[in-house]
Amino acid sequence: MRNPLADKIVEIKPSGIRKFFDIVSEMPDAISLGVGEPDFDTPWHIRDEGIYSLEKGRTFYTSNSGLKELREEICNYLKRRQGVAYNSMKEVLVTVGGSEGIDVALRAMLNPGEEVLIPQPSYVSYEPCTILAGGVPVIIELKAENEFRLTAEELEEAITEKTKILILPFPNNPTGAIMERKDLEAIAKVIEKHDLFVISDEIYSELTYKEKHVSIVEIPGMKERTILINGFSKAYAMTGWRLGYACGPKEIIEQMTKIHQFAIMCAPTTSQYAAVEALRNGDDDVEEMRDAYNQRRRYLLYAFQEMGLECFEPFGAFYVFPCIKEFGMTSDEFATRFLMEEKVAVVPGTAFGDCGEGFLRISYAYSLENLKIAIEKLANFVEKLRKEK
Repeated sequence: MRNPLADKIVEIKPSGIRKFFDIVSEMPDAISLGVGEPDFDTPWHIRDEGIYSLEKGRTFYTSNSGLKELREEICNYLKRRQGVAYNSMKEVLVTVGGSEGIDVALRAMLNPGEEVLIPQPSYVSYEPCTILAGGVPVIIELKAENEFRLTAEELEEAITEKTKILILPFPNNPTGAIMERKDLEAIAKVIEKHDLFVISDEIYSELTYKEKHVSIVEIPGMKERTILINGFSKAYAMTGWRLGYACGPKEIIEQMTKIHQFAIMCAPTTSQYAAVEALRNGDDDVEEMRDAYNQRRRYLLYAFQEMGLECFEPFGAFYVFPCIKEFGMTSDEFATRFLMEEKVAVVPGTAFGDCGEGFLRISYAYSLENLKIAIEKLANFVEKLRKEK
């Protein structure tokens, strides 16, 4: 029998995040700080709207692009938050999570062999989605001394004649790094100089703690070059509702919609009705959750300082990225020992790219109670390792 599998699929590595998640699922007494999922329930008024849509029998397909009402609310939201206007009929596509938006954007824009610049450490799907779309991933290794921000110099150095797209993953998973306006203005000049396009993953845009999130579409000349990806999972605690959206130039969104049409048809109808409610009346919920995350963020940074564990201060998302290089072991070895000996799961930095070696991703999308127990175990583990040296 011939090999039934495609070579490029077999060669893609499984997610490093799920490896530890799967182990933890078999350890009922373990604490997991490994998955980026809010510990909050979806706010009741949003759930109620989803329930009401079912009670009213709204179980039909929506248009391929999504409910007109939802697309209008997405445009209202982006105008309110980012000060940027989109056409709800031509420049917005409702997707099954932000992840689908990333996938269909790459498939709509790439010809075989064209290069995609991917700053790492970053979310695990960018590289495989580039490969699946026939593109060539080119990694830009972000540096701790730059607070894991992308600099114009790093961008310039990575560009070749085959470069077409820059993925901009900020606020960043796993580091919590952000890009300020001055950072975006600097890289925008390089993007225009080399006639590049941008896929800006802004799923954590509501979770910033230093200042209000700035999108690259706010920078003059960038809206016309950018596919903005966002969604409802993180800000509104709606992970299981699987809903996101992409906004961008009409000619790109039109082709993305074509792929979405054949592969998906439309995003879940119930989720779309709930999302309308989230955008209209969810600002207070977002603020409440953001304040709770910020409290946990400050607690973790103080705890790391107390145990002498190096960690730069993250200003976005809900992750910290402490350095464990002093212990002379790989990130995978540290995370594995920590899980087996202390029954706490964290994710090795290498799950997000080779330059994540020597770091761990710890999510604080968990209760303060669980964080305190886990950090006490981490302090004990770190003390034990230092005595072994």
